[in-house]
Amino acid sequence: MSETTAPAARRGKKQGSARTRLLAAATRRFYADGVSATGIDTITAEAGVAKMSLYNNFSSKADLVLAYLDARHEEWLGLYRRRLAEVQNLQEAQDGRDGQSNGVGGAGVLAVFDAYADHAACAYERGFRGCGLLNAAAELPAGHEGREVVRRHKEDVESLLAGHLEELLPDRPEEARAVAEHLAFLLEGAMARAGLEGAGTRLEHARTMAANLLDRL
Repeated sequence: MSETTAPAARRGKKQGSARTRLLAAATRRFYADGVSATGIDTITAEAGVAKMSLYNNFSSKADLVLAYLDARHEEWLGLYRRRLAEVQNLQEAQDGRDGQSNGVGGAGVLAVFDAYADHAACAYERGFRGCGLLNAAAELPAGHEGREVVRRHKEDVESLLAGHLEELLPDRPEEARAVAEHLAFLLEGAMARAGLEGAGTRLEHARTMAANLLDRL
C-alpha cells in the first residue's frame, strides 16, 4: 500500500467506526427518549465522537433519523430470518423423513409473530416501548420521508405473511391476502398493547390466536 493511499484508508476506517457508534447511540436514545427529545449533542456525547463527526457521516439530524429507521427495519428482518431459518431447518428434517418436500406455510406465518416477540424480549434501557418504527412515525409530520419508510416496513411485513399464506392456500390467493391483512392487524394491535404494557404477553396471545386461525383454514 502506498503512502498516499494509506492515510485515506485509515480515515475511511475511522469514519466508518464513527458512523457505527453514532447510529448505535441514536438507536438507543431515539427508542428510549423519542426522536424529538433527543438532540445532536446527546447523541454525539453518547457515541463519544465530536459533533463534526456526525456531520461528516450524516447531512443532518433528519438524515440520521432516516438511517435509524432503515436500521430498525433491517434489525427486524434479521430477527425474522433467524426464526424462518429455524422453521426451514425443521421442515427439511421432516421432509427427509417423509421423502417429500413441503413448504413452511403456516409455520412461516408464526415465524413473523415470533420475530415480533423477539423484538419485545430484547433488553432496552427503559424497557420495551413497542414498535420503534411506529413510535418514530408518530413524532414525524405528515409527508415526512421517514413515515414512508415505516409504511413500507409494515407493507413488507404484510407481504411476508401473504407469501406464507399463499404457500399454505395455493388455490385460494384472495383468501390468503385477506387473511394476511387480518393477521397484520392482529399483530399491530398486539404490538401497540404490548408497548403500552411494557411486556410481550399480548404478542404471545396474538400468536396463539394466529395459530388457531391457521388451524381452521
